[in-house]
Amino acid sequence: MTSNDRTYAATVAALRAAGCVFAEEEAALVLADGRDLDDLLARRIAGEPLEQVLGWMDFDGIRIVLRPGVFVPRQRTVMLAEHAFERLPADGVAVDLCCGSGAIAAWLEDHAPNATIHATDIDSSAVACARVNLIDGIVHQGDLFEGLPAELRGHVHVVVANTPYVPTDELAFLPPEARDHEPLHTLDGGPDGLALLRRIAAEAAEWLRPGGHLLIEISERQTVAAFSAFSDAGLDASYVTDESDRTTVIVGRLTRA
Repeated sequence: MTSNDRTYAATVAALRAAGCVFAEEEAALVLADGRDLDDLLARRIAGEPLEQVLGWMDFDGIRIVLRPGVFVPRQRTVMLAEHAFERLPADGVAVDLCCGSGAIAAWLEDHAPNATIHATDIDSSAVACARVNLIDGIVHQGDLFEGLPAELRGHVHVVVANTPYVPTDELAFLPPEARDHEPLHTLDGGPDGLALLRRIAAEAAEWLRPGGHLLIEISERQTVAAFSAFSDAGLDASYVTDESDRTTVIVGRLTRA
């Protein structure tokens, strides 16, 4: 056994002892990083998300830079990006609200190179991170739609948002690496998890063009309440669910001028 083999085996053992389910994969990534192994391992063993330890993640083939204090995109959110893309004209305008690292906006930018992509977030750390990840997209800082330029009103084809949708009373049940290392405002969805969804739905009609779409990720059990919020906002609602992991996206279409 070579010294490299021994280092890999020891790294896997340390990660497995810390409870990392994918210890072998994580060990390979940590060892390939090139920075101080002891420091990286200590951070991961202490519970910091692997993506923040490495400073990047793979989001459906797109390398997304991540910084401490910025929400880590989940792989299930690729479904949200895909459904947004399906409703975005090739030369259309899309807005990624609550963009965090800008993963959805970067995905749309990659898949719809002739579209105009805007991203916005209230948090300055997230905005700085998104500006690194977007090549041509425009990143704004502000509370939901407030950060967008006024000329977008009535001209947006797709608004997409991965809002926090965990009910406040259920935050304690989240894995420690999320609960302890990601900003609370990116996890806490309010009493029933839909506080931001209702705000976005109520304001979306002002920004969408006729026939435009609003898409937001929710949990399957929130479907009825989300439908009600979209309908109250004048949006024709439907939803799609991935049966493999129960990821649900509610889709609203603006049917009035």
